[in-house]
Amino acid sequence: MNRLFEKLLSDILNICRSNTVKDKKLDSICKILMDKVPHYDWVGFYFARVEEKMLILETFAGEPTEHIKIHYGNGICGQSAETEKMFVIDDISKETNYLCCSINVKSEIVIPIFKNNKFIAELDIDSYSIAPFTDDDKIFLEIVCEYVAKIL
Repeated sequence: MNRLFEKLLSDILNICRSNTVKDKKLDSICKILMDKVPHYDWVGFYFARVEEKMLILETFAGEPTEHIKIHYGNGICGQSAETEKMFVIDDISKETNYLCCSINVKSEIVIPIFKNNKFIAELDIDSYSIAPFTDDDKIFLEIVCEYVAKIL
């Protein structure tokens, strides 16, 4: 894993261990990811309402989005919620089930978050670059989601 991600994991772990409330921790994580990783142009946490099969945007950093609620199966976030799997979309223009948040977005990664083996949320990251997400991003973001699961 690259040095930037190693440093950010330490910073994010410190945020998770801090005495601040959950919402401020999540806000801080969104902000640090967007500010410190050049190809992370929008970062947000969607929380599952399993009984309604819906995702609700709790916090984000970046441009405002109209996608505050997403039904399971709709868009990349909805597909991730439905399948409980990570999705990496290198070029959103080639996707038929993409919910457009901004004309600037070119790619997306969505990582599910589990607590006690149950899907509870997901981390969604948009990039203005085509195919910027590497294996390092995947590993790094899975660890971030493990840290986040412990504070939820």
